[in-house]
Amino acid sequence: MSKKTRGHVIGVRREIDREKAIEVLLYITKKVPGMYQALKVIYFADRFHLENYGRLIYGDRYIAMSHGPVPSVAYDIVKGAEGYPGEAAKVQGSEYFSMSNYRISGRRQPNLDLLSQSDIEAIDLAIERYGKKTFAALKRASHDKAFHSADPNDNISIEDLVKSLPNGEKLLEHISNG
Repeated sequence: MSKKTRGHVIGVRREIDREKAIEVLLYITKKVPGMYQALKVIYFADRFHLENYGRLIYGDRYIAMSHGPVPSVAYDIVKGAEGYPGEAAKVQGSEYFSMSNYRISGRRQPNLDLLSQSDIEAIDLAIERYGKKTFAALKRASHDKAFHSADPNDNISIEDLVKSLPNGEKLLEHISNG
């Protein structure tokens, strides 16, 4: 049983937009080709977007894996690019990406019409702050309060993600009240 077993926070989108997830990854990997760095950029972009705009970029859920929070759908897409079966096969990551030595490359340009200005702002900020950090530095930075709220290999609840933000308690109250 996980440390926290809560539902989603009212007002925070939890339907995952897989099409948008692909476009986000295409956008990020044009600037940050490292697989680990790209996945961490998504995490930090979502944190920024949630704090400033009250929603996740495409609704991914985060798993507390040993090297830090991992966006589940984005990870499945990357695994699909590597040819892994299962959930990743449904995403058809190899149709959009190629992988070599933990570097991911998009097979086309991202469709920016699917990303809002606030999405791009959050992603660009995360790329600027975290895109060139080492594996060790990203691991340290992402082992935050939200990460530690979950059991290993379990979901990080959206409530704990919100609470881990600087304005978390106030934001949680605002989002919950609509």
